[in-house]
Amino acid sequence: MLNVGGVGVIGAFMGIIMVIISFTLVDIFDNIGTLVGTANKAKLMDQKGEIKNLGRAFFANAISTTCGSLLGTSTVTTYVESAAGIADGGRTGLTSVITGTLFICALFFSGLVGIVPVEATAPALVIVGVLMTTAIKDINFDDFTEALPAFMALAIMPFSYSIANGIAAALIFYPTIKVASGRSKEVKPLVYILALLFILRFAILPH
Repeated sequence: MLNVGGVGVIGAFMGIIMVIISFTLVDIFDNIGTLVGTANKAKLMDQKGEIKNLGRAFFANAISTTCGSLLGTSTVTTYVESAAGIADGGRTGLTSVITGTLFICALFFSGLVGIVPVEATAPALVIVGVLMTTAIKDINFDDFTEALPAFMALAIMPFSYSIANGIAAALIFYPTIKVASGRSKEVKPLVYILALLFILRFAILPH
């Protein structure tokens, strides 16, 4: 009985660990996907394709996510709707401060906002989608090992309603097709690790 109980405790512990890893991966890569897309649109990436002050952005996301969970809200993270502000010229944190202030004001009109039908807000999301897809032109479709992972990301994101799932698919297919093509040296070790983690995540927690 003791052994059975011990196995049960270990199983529960491993389950909790996998849930934590799953949520962490989803939050991190959901944030990365949006940051890369919006930063590219705002021309805040250097010649190496790296985002300026990425560490600060992640720190702000970590603090907001922690505070949001303590307040019982949905996950607080970077949203693709930021592309709409960028398209209008927003480049600094002041844009977010103003948006946040307007959201606070909107709390007092939540009942009124609730009567607005989905059909009225859908066109805005279509515009955001158009703004985000402009980065597709930078994908090297002449290289199949680059094109397939990109296509999987583009296809899975809308069907699964998750940026993180799209990135996960790309991270799984990218090293797989590189290895199959005899170009494994082009893949960094971290990518293999992330691919394995996402495979475990989908295998253990498919939903």
